[in-house]
Amino acid sequence: MQQPPGSITVLLSGERLVVDDAFRAVNRREYGGTALFVGTTRSPSGGRDVAELTYEAYEEVARRELARVAEAAMARHGLGAVYVAHRLGPVPPGEPSVVVAAAAPHRAEAFAGARELIDELKRQVPIWKREVWADSGSRWVGLPEPEEAATPEGVLDA
Repeated sequence: MQQPPGSITVLLSGERLVVDDAFRAVNRREYGGTALFVGTTRSPSGGRDVAELTYEAYEEVARRELARVAEAAMARHGLGAVYVAHRLGPVPPGEPSVVVAAAAPHRAEAFAGARELIDELKRQVPIWKREVWADSGSRWVGLPEPEEAATPEGVLDA
């Protein structure tokens, strides 16, 4: 089904993401440039075999922020259509965790828009990633490890 010009598709899903869905959502005759980014679970990571990445989100806020990020990129880069999808739950190695697509009249705008979409999604949207290792154990990615967490300055122990 063709989406209208200026369309934004935002998706959080526990189901496998399909790259063709992203392309179909943004593909229009009037847009000569379509840029797609697909982020997949990789293994190994940091020298350890990864069994899966598990994603959690504050879904209500995440959907709102995904839409805001999409609207901002659309306006800033003159995009005609945007697709942003992020997986929730477990994602095994080789499967997509995130898919973004941006369509514009020309490739430069499409590339710039797709870059902004993924960068701002990672920076602003409340989605958290836990790396689960094949040999047992896990860690939250992007959060300080307990031994790395600093005591706030100016706080005295009682």
